Amino acid sequence: MKHQPESLEYRLAHLADRLAAGECGELGVRAEARAGTVLLTGTVPSARCRDDIVRIAREALADVPVHCDIVIAETAAPAHAEDLR
Repeated sequence: MKHQPESLEYRLAHLADRLAAGECGELGVRAEARAGTVLLTGTVPSARCRDDIVRIAREALADVPVHCDIVIAETAAPAHAEDLR
């Protein structure tokens, strides 16, 4: 019997599990199949975390183009006090 390649949806589910269990523990990043490519979206705390997620996705989906729309959360302290009057 010939082995059938895994579907992209199945591979995306495994990628989501791997990202959730990884060093960044990202549950807020989504990987969606779009016209033969994969789009990563969501918000992460740092550029390093974003870069790790993109690297992992590209390794896991080496035969599929991966595009990144991941936003880095603003974690800097405010430059001025908020006026609550």
